[in-house]
Amino acid sequence: MNTTAQTPQQQKQSKFSIKNIFVPDYEHYEGVRRINIYVMRLFFALMFVFVATDSWTVILTHEGAWDPTRAVAWCTWAAYSTLALLGVFHTLRMLPVMLFMIFYKGLWLIVVAYPLWSAGTLKGSPAEEMAYIFSGIIIPILFMPWKYVFKKYILIETKKK
Repeated sequence: MNTTAQTPQQQKQSKFSIKNIFVPDYEHYEGVRRINIYVMRLFFALMFVFVATDSWTVILTHEGAWDPTRAVAWCTWAAYSTLALLGVFHTLRMLPVMLFMIFYKGLWLIVVAYPLWSAGTLKGSPAEEMAYIFSGIIIPILFMPWKYVFKKYILIETKKK
């Protein structure tokens, strides 16, 4: 008799598998699929690394008086990208930061880039590079756990006593 054989309860199953990242995870992520969590964490990390670096560099090295509108833009980017660091570790709690990013970039694409594109003047304009960068919001839109967002932020569950 083989004494080294383990019973099914003793066998430890791997938490990470390709199959597991595509199924809802009720134990760790309130029913959100791990793939959604991983992609959002990647975007939070990218926000922090690139946007925070640029915005804080501009803020900390600026000399002279600020144009108030430009200052608001840089401070907003610095604040939201710094908060994105929390999103790497507390992804579901920081979804409003991701929603803010989707909303402002989407709005900018609609009100600035689309009119230029439809008029044939986007290419070569000062807005071209930003339109290219902002068009990447399609990825967080696809990986946002919209059912979770609707349940937590729109319907706002109430705790039963």
